[in-house]
Amino acid sequence: MNVKSLVLKVSLASLLAFAVNLQAAEQPLRIGIEAAYPPFASKTPDNTIVGFDYDIGQALCAEMKVQCLWQEQEFDGLIPSLKVKKVDAVISSVSITPERLKSVDFTDRYYRIPARLVFRKGSGISDIPAQLKGKRIGVQRATNFDRYVTEKFAPAGAEVIRYGSQNEVFLDLLGGRLDATMASSVVIDESLLKRPEGSDFEFVGPNFTEEQFFGTGIGIAVRKNDPLAARFNRALATIRADGTYDKIRQKYFDFDIYGE
Repeated sequence: MNVKSLVLKVSLASLLAFAVNLQAAEQPLRIGIEAAYPPFASKTPDNTIVGFDYDIGQALCAEMKVQCLWQEQEFDGLIPSLKVKKVDAVISSVSITPERLKSVDFTDRYYRIPARLVFRKGSGISDIPAQLKGKRIGVQRATNFDRYVTEKFAPAGAEVIRYGSQNEVFLDLLGGRLDATMASSVVIDESLLKRPEGSDFEFVGPNFTEEQFFGTGIGIAVRKNDPLAARFNRALATIRADGTYDKIRQKYFDFDIYGE
């Protein structure tokens, strides 16, 4: 083989490799989300996903110039789907906790808020967890709230009732089948306390922020050692710097949800 033929062969191989890489880069990202967690993600009557998580994800994909394909699941199935490659990332208010970091990687956080307990007004609860004995506390299954209540309140005598979604928890709380729930303070406020049907309820106790359980904020979950995390981080830094993040935040919240 002469030099000219060798150069041509190498060039063609390089072009083919470039084309394959370009095609791979243009593949849509499959994003897992639980669309039953307003105001972060929910469905409109016409079956459209809306919410802070969804809008942030769309903005990040736009910045990365890639299409997002959203795949809805119950929360407890999101990380398993990521690990078996049914989705490429999870953008669904997933806390960056030491336990989850054992099996998946996370981007930098995109918001951080405390957990809270809510009871019916006049509950008389002030000493937590001592006064929780015999109380039925509802939590969304496989969340950091589930883990906290199970490890901290159940030993004090609380009964932990687990549900597939936080909306189901609120329905049983309103129906008198639960005494309390622990969840994101924003979700409780927006989905219960600010609604007419939630007027008989109130926050009880402190903000719960222990990093062992609630982590260092909410991030995007990706598979271990996936360079996608770095791409998301660059896009996140850009949308925070150019005002896109704050524009989305103002659509849903009148305070700085990003946190200190």
